[in-house]
Formats: sequence, C-alpha cells, structure tokens
Amino acid sequence: MGIVLEARGLTRHFTGVRALSGVDLRLFAGEVHALMGQNGAGKSTLIKVLTGVHPPDAGTLALAGEPISPGSPAHAQRLGISTVYQEVNLCPNLSVAENIFAGRYPRKRASGLWRIDAAAMRTRSRELLARLNLDIDVSRLLSSYSVAVQQMVAIARALSVDAKVLILDEPTSSLDEQEVKRLFDVLRQLRGEGMAILFVTHFLEQMYAISDRITVLRNGERVGEYLKADLPPNALITAMVGRELSAAVGRNEAAGAASGPLLLEARGLGRRGQLNPVDMTMRAGEVVGVGGLLGSGRTELARLLFGLEHCDSGELHVAGARVRFDNPAQAIRHGLGMCPEERKHDGIVADLSVRENIALALQGRLGIWPYLSYARQKEIAERFVKALGIKVTDIETPIALLSGGNQQKVVLARWLATEPRLLILDEPTRGIDVAAKQEIMNEILRLAREGLAVLFISSEMEEVVRVSDRIVVLRDRSKVGELPGNSSEQEVFHMIAAQA
Repeated sequence: MGIVLEARGLTRHFTGVRALSGVDLRLFAGEVHALMGQNGAGKSTLIKVLTGVHPPDAGTLALAGEPISPGSPAHAQRLGISTVYQEVNLCPNLSVAENIFAGRYPRKRASGLWRIDAAAMRTRSRELLARLNLDIDVSRLLSSYSVAVQQMVAIARALSVDAKVLILDEPTSSLDEQEVKRLFDVLRQLRGEGMAILFVTHFLEQMYAISDRITVLRNGERVGEYLKADLPPNALITAMVGRELSAAVGRNEAAGAASGPLLLEARGLGRRGQLNPVDMTMRAGEVVGVGGLLGSGRTELARLLFGLEHCDSGELHVAGARVRFDNPAQAIRHGLGMCPEERKHDGIVADLSVRENIALALQGRLGIWPYLSYARQKEIAERFVKALGIKVTDIETPIALLSGGNQQKVVLARWLATEPRLLILDEPTRGIDVAAKQEIMNEILRLAREGLAVLFISSEMEEVVRVSDRIVVLRDRSKVGELPGNSSEQEVFHMIAAQA
C-alpha cells in the first residue's frame, strides 16, 4: 500500500535547543508504524509538529501526496490526522456520545431553531463504537466507565472525522494485559481497513506484537526506519541508546557487597495497570539498582514502596514487620525517604528558602508538634550545606535561584535530615552537570558504606551498574530478573531484550 503521510527534513528549535533535526517519517496505509526512542529523543515534538501544535522551522509534510501545513490540532483533524494521547483528554462530566461529538454536534431544525440532534448523536456514536467492537450505553457519563473504555471512546472520536492517520501516544500506559489485548484487536481491525497508524510506546513486547514498521529517534534525529523483522530487540536497544551493547562499564568497587540485616521485603507487590506483582529484598548498606527502559515500571515501583500509590496485590515488610503505606507520612515514620523523579514539580518548593526546603521532611516526620525552631532548622541546614557542598551564599536564598545540581543536593539533604534507614532515589542525577552528578554519586556510595539502604533508579545505565550491589531488571511493568553488581550494561540490556 502507498504512503499516506510523509514528513521530510522536519526541524524544530526551542529557545536555542534543537528538538528535531532533519527528521523524515513515512506512514503507510494498512500499517502500524512504531515510533521508538529514549526520553528526550524528540518523539513528542514530532507528534506536535505532525498535528499542528508547533510549526516546523524547516521541512515539509504531505498527506496522500498533497502538501499540508496544519496550523492547529483542529486543522490537522479536519485534514484527517487524529491523535489519542496518553492521558485521555475527554470530559468526564459529559456523556460518551457528547464526548465523541464535542464541538461537532449534529443539529436539526425544530420550531424555527437549530438544536442538537441528540438521537442522531447517540445513533452515530453507537455505530462508531460498534466499529471498535464496543457495545455500551452512550448516554451514560464517561466517568462511569473504566480507563480502557475511555481510551476506546477517544479512538472513536478520532475516527468520527474520517481519519486517514491515527496517532496513538502511549495508549497502553494505564491498561492491564487484557485491556491491551482488546486495544490491539481494534488496531489490527483498523489496519486491515487501510488506516495508517503511528504507535508511540516504551513497551518493547507490545511494540513487537502490533507493529509492522519502526522508526527510531535519538537526540532529535532519525536513526533509521526498519521493518520489524529486520530489527531484533538487541539492535533496537542499540539504536535507541546510541552505542553497541558490548560497550560495558564495570561496577565501582567502592560500592562493596552488602551483608547487613534484611531491611525491606516485597512479596508480589503490584498495582493493576501500573506494575505487575514484584518480589524484591533490600539489606542495610546495600545499593539496589533498578535497570529498565523508560516505561518499564521503575517510577511505579518507587511510588508503591513509598506510599504515593496504593498496592492492590502483595505485601510489604520493613525490618521484619508487615506494613501497609496508605500515604508517604507512614513510610517516613518507618524510616523511608524518597527523592522524586520530577525535581521541579515534586521535589522542591520553589518559593521557600534552602533552609525551609531542607527542614520539610523532618518536620513532617515529627508531625505538627514538636515544632522545629528556627535555630534548629538553621543548624540542620548549615550542616548539610557544608556536608554536601551545596553552593549557596545564604541558606535563606529561595531554592529556585539555585542550579539544578544544587537543588538536587538540597532535596537529598532534606531526606538525610530525617536519618532514614532506606532512601529511594528516582533519577537523582537527571538534568545536572557532570561535576554535580559525580558529587552526588560519591555521596550515595558513602552513605551506603555507613549502613543506609539505597534503591537507585536511573535511565543512565552506566550509573546503575557502577553503584549497585544488585540490579533488579524491569521490562514492560514486570520484573524479569536480577543481576549481580559486577554486571555490565551489556548484560542488563541483554536481559531486557531477551524477554521481548
């Protein structure tokens, strides 16, 4: 079948940063085309250019051989390019039918006035959903249905405009295995009808299950376009990370081998749609790394352990006692701390000072009373500023004025002030310079030698293998195995790829 949508030389800059550089993309009729790449590879920017959110700085787009320049998502939709996003962007307070036709309600003339033709809207909605093998009451509120059904409604809305191209951005991120299977049945049906489908995902197994062709992006550039049969998992991961799997980096011997008492044990811990049941243990003084590609369940594991999400399967033991964390405050009282992945959104309180940011978690652990006096906060802040080498002239400086690396050190200091037994670090070195990254890594190793248990999560596999005593390997929200701390990047990637 022929090319439906073709992009040539797409380039896009943001305030001096080149997000896309000369990217080509071809979507064929009757194919599911996977778009793969690490975080920051340019996938989201490419989708936004294709759908009219951002105009390209250079390059061209053609739909069915005719040049197009979509000026907005609505314009792209009128042209026949529809998108379903990871977070279902529908209105839960409206009915299913109203969501499908929002902004395009069918109308009829009655008593000299044009009114919404509710009966026609419901009939056409049922027809669209029948095309997706879904039979539901379209007059019910969208919020009364599961996320999986809402995803199907979003696809039905996309199809209601006679779409030629369907773009799915991480559509399975909140679905369980059965819901994914149902979605894939629908995609195979649409593919059979001749639709061109762009499928964006981080799940390797799902990608190989549904795709026909693959385009890989890295650092805003196209690495290549491949038929699925020509790109086995090892080659795909090599294309995504930008180096051969044989480029191994050994473990930093300073990490040592932990032999302390068992501190944490998870048995079948999981949450439907987020993380399949996981077994793992951690000992005092041990650094346990988490290896896996983006979307493998790394952050979901951290959030379950810290009570940010509630598990619906399995059990958790801390220091031999069974616990259930319904909120982070309970985890903190049991000696856990967590530096979150999104530093700016979930870590720092930008308007507060360095002193106040450092004191937050300790005050939270103590409760409303006793209140940490200013003198005590000052003493703690100054001690950690010195210990971690935080570059700030005054601890009353708003944390927002510090560099990313120093902000990260303040977040680390916040949790060290609580004297935790176990510290969860989710991407602790993301977005900081090389020097600050090395300082933080050295501090992690020092703390482990003093008996702190550390769960270390990073998308930089070199960091994971360098500091870890053991590596828990995740893929597609499941634990696929463990490796010893003297393993190489190659071995971690091979374990991920071997399961795909």
